[in-house]
Amino acid sequence: MPPPLVMGCGRQAALATRVLRARGATAVQILDPRIAPRHWDALVVPEHDGPRGANVITLLGSLHPVDDAWLAAGRVAFPALAVLPSPRIALLLGGPTARVPWDAAALAREVATLVQEVTALGGSLIATTSRRTPATATQQLREALRGSPSLLWTGADDGPNPYAGLLGWAEAIVCTADSSNLLSEACATRVPVRALFEGQAQGRAAALLAGLRGRGRLLPPGTLQVGATVTPLRETERVAALLRERIAVPAPPA
Repeated sequence: MPPPLVMGCGRQAALATRVLRARGATAVQILDPRIAPRHWDALVVPEHDGPRGANVITLLGSLHPVDDAWLAAGRVAFPALAVLPSPRIALLLGGPTARVPWDAAALAREVATLVQEVTALGGSLIATTSRRTPATATQQLREALRGSPSLLWTGADDGPNPYAGLLGWAEAIVCTADSSNLLSEACATRVPVRALFEGQAQGRAAALLAGLRGRGRLLPPGTLQVGATVTPLRETERVAALLRERIAVPAPPA
């Protein structure tokens, strides 16, 4: 017997959820499976993807766990970040993509400006890179932060990943525009968010940025604001509520 409810994410999982639905399970598929939505009870896709229908739920950005409890847990897990001078500005770096092309030299200019802004505020910069961040950009970032109140995490050699702590303690967030996940998680906090390289964004990346700006979740390019509390964008909560309304999960057999 199949389970009463199955959920899958991505095209590989779509085959399994489709087969299990044919065998009686209620099936929810996340991300565009590239075939008709009618094969699932509910399909959850980003707004910039094509599928539409009565059983299709769209969201702005990506699904993630960031909420008030998650942020509070991040603060508890990384209390040392509270010692850094306020305001604490989190810098989240992804990597250049075809839709948001940037290079190490462009990042170095942005970081130099940001360091000047944070220094003028008397604050600190707490930064993290990703696996897609070019090594040259990482090295330039390390040099730019040397001698200033800061934290930089680039991998396991720097200790436990403080990402949850960065979001939890941040009073503003600066994030490269190439990563929908980083942007979505940043915009789920209650602090202002600035996107780097927004002007280079094309296609789906540009559509996401336009959507976030339309929801009032992005600062104007080149600006930095601290001390403001903003309404978080939390699509995971909204999508979960819609699924609870729309999906009748069958009871397991006695």
